[in-house]
Amino acid sequence: EADRLIEALPGHMKPIVRFALATGCRAGEIHGLEWSRVDLVRKVAWLDHGTTKSGEGRGIPLNADAMAALESTLGQHPRWCFTFAGQRIHQSSTAWDKAKQRAGIEDFRFHDLRHTWASWHVQSGTSLQELMELGGWNSYEMVLRYAHLAPEKLSSVAGRIERQPARAPTVTPPVENV
Repeated sequence: EADRLIEALPGHMKPIVRFALATGCRAGEIHGLEWSRVDLVRKVAWLDHGTTKSGEGRGIPLNADAMAALESTLGQHPRWCFTFAGQRIHQSSTAWDKAKQRAGIEDFRFHDLRHTWASWHVQSGTSLQELMELGGWNSYEMVLRYAHLAPEKLSSVAGRIERQPARAPTVTPPVENV
C-alpha cells in the first residue's frame, strides 16, 4: 500500500511521504523543516523546541530513504525543505485525499504514516526503547501499542528459564489401517 500511495501522489508530495515513512516525523514537523536544521553530511536533522508535539526538540537520524527524499528537493527553496510552487506547504489535504482515492486506500490519515513507520521498525527488530527515542515519545506507554508486532522477539526470553533441553519437534507417524 505504501508503494501504491507514493505512486499515486503528485510529484511535490512524494518526498514528503517518503520522508514521513523513513523518519516517523509528523506532518507539521515535516512541513516546518528548514534546510538550516538539516546536516546532509552527518545525516541528521533537528526539530527545534516548540516544533514538536511534546514541545521538546529532538534529533532525527536520516536513513538512506530520508536522505533520498531530502536530496530530491535540494535547490527548490532556500529555506524550506518541502515546498509547492515555491511556497512552504502547510498541509496537504487535497493532494493527499486524491492520491488515496487513486491508490484505492480508505480510512488512512497522514498521521498513520507515523504508525506505519513505527510498525516497520518493531517488525524489523527495533526495541521499544529505541523506538521511543526515535519517535520522540515521552512515555513508554505510547510505544507499547507496537509491542504485539514482534512476539517472536520474546521466544529467546521465554527460553531463559527452560529446565528441559531443547528438543526437535516430534512428528506423529500416520496410523495404518490393518
